[in-house]
Order: sequence, then C-alpha cells, then structure tokens
Amino acid sequence: MAKKKPPFALMYSDEVKEHLRAIETKYHSLIQSEIGGQLQFQPEVETRNRKPLERPMLSGAEWEIRFGPDNRFRVFYEVDAEAREVRVLAIGVKEGNRLLIGGEEFQG
Repeated sequence: MAKKKPPFALMYSDEVKEHLRAIETKYHSLIQSEIGGQLQFQPEVETRNRKPLERPMLSGAEWEIRFGPDNRFRVFYEVDAEAREVRVLAIGVKEGNRLLIGGEEFQG
C-alpha cells in the first residue's frame, strides 16, 4: 500500500495581508477555505480553475487559482514540491478586464 503524502504547508508573503485589506471581509473565509482546499494536496495539478501561468509574475508566481462569485478572485502562488510548501504571493479581484491587487490595478 502506497504511503499517503503529507499535505503541503501553506506559506503567505507579507504582502498578502495588504491584498486582503482591499477585499470585502465577507469574502475572507471563502478565500481562506479555497486556498486550503485547493492547494494543500495537489497544487501542481491543472484543473479548470487552477492553471500554470504562461509566464511567471508577481514575485515569481507560477500558478493561479480562480474561484468565488463569477470566478472573481485570483490567488497567485509558487510551489516547492521538494519541501512540500506552497507560497501564496498575491490575492486579487478580477473586475471585467482589470485585475486589482491590494486595491490597485495590476499591469502584467
């Protein structure tokens, strides 16, 4: 029987607190539960709402997940598979064609 791998540890960059301040607090528990649910076990498995970025961005983020009402929330992260760590680098809100991170429009 194959040994079950431990979950990935979730790490957050210092900037994430600032990013969350720009998002309505009623969404904070949704964001927290989605990050834990989607990133602790298979953070490098592509799904409909979890994709590798075409080019790294935001301090080295290589992956993105989308969730929430109208898939409005974006979480950008990198994975250290050997250390079994996921580092969340940014959390943003997509409004139309604009991505807002920390309340400011991100130009990628």
